Amino acid sequence: MRRYAGATARALALVGTLALGACGLFSKDDDNKGYAEAPVEQLYNRALDALGSSDYKAAAKGFEEVDRQHPYSVWAVKAQIMTAFAYYQSNKYDEAIIALDRFINLHPGHKDVPYAYYLKALCYYEQISDVGRDQRMTEQALNSLGEVVKRFPDTPYARDARLKVDLAIDHLGGKEMEVGRFYQTRKEYVAAINRYRRVIEQYQTTTHTPEALHRLVECYLALGVTNEAKMAAAVLGHNFPGSDWYADSYYLLEGVDLRPDKDDSSWLGRVWKSIF
Repeated sequence: MRRYAGATARALALVGTLALGACGLFSKDDDNKGYAEAPVEQLYNRALDALGSSDYKAAAKGFEEVDRQHPYSVWAVKAQIMTAFAYYQSNKYDEAIIALDRFINLHPGHKDVPYAYYLKALCYYEQISDVGRDQRMTEQALNSLGEVVKRFPDTPYARDARLKVDLAIDHLGGKEMEVGRFYQTRKEYVAAINRYRRVIEQYQTTTHTPEALHRLVECYLALGVTNEAKMAAAVLGHNFPGSDWYADSYYLLEGVDLRPDKDDSSWLGRVWKSIF
């Protein structure tokens, strides 16, 4: 997934609030030394230098050292967030999440907690894999993004989280479609129908709905369940009349009365009334 620039912008803002007045305390002679006891400003600036040069591993370790040596300073609190950001930048998502959870637990009322929740959600979101792979990470991303929206609804983080929720849901719908197509090519039509039905019932707002309805037409026709095929085509035509998928379904049902018989037991009939 694409790395979101907002995380970087927010982290840079955090840097700016503490970098003032600390310049000139870092010596290049310290580059290759270990982390001996040192003033907090020197440690923090060394970590900032590493971050600025994209040495994220050194930056993370440097910010951790600030927290270790000066745990009760205001610098330490900021360093905890910056540690997580450095891990995030280096794609060390598990380490970033651990650091963020620690910050949230230690400072639940801090003004940067909304950003911590948001960055944690991004750590999951950026690990979303293609639809051909397991989607547990997508579900974790959805849960974390939803938490951002719920806890901080009026923040810029919530606005971006809502957009990412829609993309993640579309991704899950795509996974169901891929599995459904796999079953359909193997002529396991009942299994395929169950997957397409899940798209209609759980992911009806996604871009996959028109194709799912058309695939239902194909599967029901293959099983000889004509009325359900007509019902799927009717729902498709009613909601997506200009869709190429409806044109394909219409072609399959050419010469057939497209008006389905009333069937109160049909799940498609209930879906048509309640969702569309």
